[in-house]
Amino acid sequence: MRISRKCSLQTVSIIEPSSKSVWRAARGEAALSDVYRSIPLGATPWKRFLAFLGPGYMVAVGYMDPGNWATSLAGGSKFGYALLFVALLSNLMAIVLQSLSARLAIGTGRDLAQACRDAFPRIVTIPLWLAAEVAIIATDIAEVIGTAIGLNLLFGIPLELGVLITALDVFLILWLQRRGFRKLEGFVVALLALIAVCFAIQIVLANPDWAGVLHGFAPTTEILHNPEMLYLALGILGATVMPHNLYLHSAIVQTRDWGDRPEDRREALKFATIDSTVALMFALSINAAILILAAASFHASGQTAVADLGDAHKLLGPLLGAGIAPMLFAVALLACGLNSTVTATLAGQAVMEGFLQIRLPPWLRRLITRLLAIVPAAGVTIFYGTEGTGRLLILTQVVLSLQLSFAVVPLVLFTTSKSRMGDLVAPRWLAALAWIVALAIVLLNMKLLWDFLSG
Repeated sequence: MRISRKCSLQTVSIIEPSSKSVWRAARGEAALSDVYRSIPLGATPWKRFLAFLGPGYMVAVGYMDPGNWATSLAGGSKFGYALLFVALLSNLMAIVLQSLSARLAIGTGRDLAQACRDAFPRIVTIPLWLAAEVAIIATDIAEVIGTAIGLNLLFGIPLELGVLITALDVFLILWLQRRGFRKLEGFVVALLALIAVCFAIQIVLANPDWAGVLHGFAPTTEILHNPEMLYLALGILGATVMPHNLYLHSAIVQTRDWGDRPEDRREALKFATIDSTVALMFALSINAAILILAAASFHASGQTAVADLGDAHKLLGPLLGAGIAPMLFAVALLACGLNSTVTATLAGQAVMEGFLQIRLPPWLRRLITRLLAIVPAAGVTIFYGTEGTGRLLILTQVVLSLQLSFAVVPLVLFTTSKSRMGDLVAPRWLAALAWIVALAIVLLNMKLLWDFLSG
């Protein structure tokens, strides 16, 4: 591996990595340096596999965040089960991209932000960093608002106060991480289990048409002929793949202390890919459950224009004939919001460290990231109320759509390059699939942006 003259003695260039050696970052240079390589692997293959379980579920949080709930509710209430195929297709695209994110980290020892900094001149990396920061702030705003709505629905806490309360999760992250990164992952997985239980009970109460559910997973040409259905389909697809997840996954995979041998990296890639694939299929089940719930309760009863989280909460009880249904919906939303704010904050840390090499105390990094989201969310909530937060949520999705291609294209570019990836370069079939996915995401998100700008 060639040592770059411009780097310090502890920094190794990845421009021309050798397949015979492995890049290992110095702790100060590494992704999420305070937890880098902090999780040891076991002696047996089974224990090593178990050690890799976790990052995929933290990434899966972004695929079921409050920003996705509105599109799933709207799609299910308006068109029943017909858009389940779109949720499935979106998830398959996400599986491809997240596997590439893990491949980049394991093959080069760099997260996506660091790889961009290494490969591109400063005139390119600075705009990429700004775009990533704006996207993470947009993501965090959606999570902050979702959490505040959950607090309001459950406890009657005003939205303005609920937005401010979300700042406290910064201290929760610090407390959990001081006890070990696995504790933080355990917290996220526990909340995911709670969300799954809440929706499982609601689905049982809704008693959906399971034949219609299975039919909904089949592709339909109606999407191409119905402009409103196409718009909602694009909304589901555009809101599913989150750019911050690509930065996050390539960073948190490196919390595992795999070895320096080529076979160690291949094993790490296999285990990390299994972890993310299974976790994202779990995320699909949650997204599908939201859509199925909306179809079985709202669409079946003639309520075909339900997209607001508050409206859905109010209607569930009378429609399902069970007072527990609205509470379960609110509990799942709150858990989803808490989980999403945790992972978005970690993504902000990885992006700041990766692009700029800024070394701030962990508590200060996370506080800055959270304040950048809370200030606009609190301002809109105070001055415009719930109607303003609804418009702000829509705006955050447009911002994410605009930024997504700036994360996807570099990721595919790096992982399909033999000179950068060495033996772990994406095989030809995966490279072709990745470029198709990247092109589809770019075109569809440009369509969403155009629709928004054209009214």
